[in-house]
Amino acid sequence: MSRRRRVYEGKAKVLYEGPEPGTLIQHFKDEATAFDATKRATIEGKGVLNNRISEFIFTRLNEIGVPTHFIRSL
Repeated sequence: MSRRRRVYEGKAKVLYEGPEPGTLIQHFKDEATAFDATKRATIEGKGVLNNRISEFIFTRLNEIGVPTHFIRSL
């Protein structure tokens, strides 16, 4: 993936400009926080797992006719 402009960064994810106008790429992080972010850790694979869960939920919602913003997983 070529470098894309970062639109937003939070504790759990980063949003980048997508390849098409009006689209975004969502990147889930491996970092985890607890106790109002006073405790931090990196959990390897957490971002990938969160991406797969998100893809599963949005795919199922689309299948039963609930409109979502989801296009596809990269």
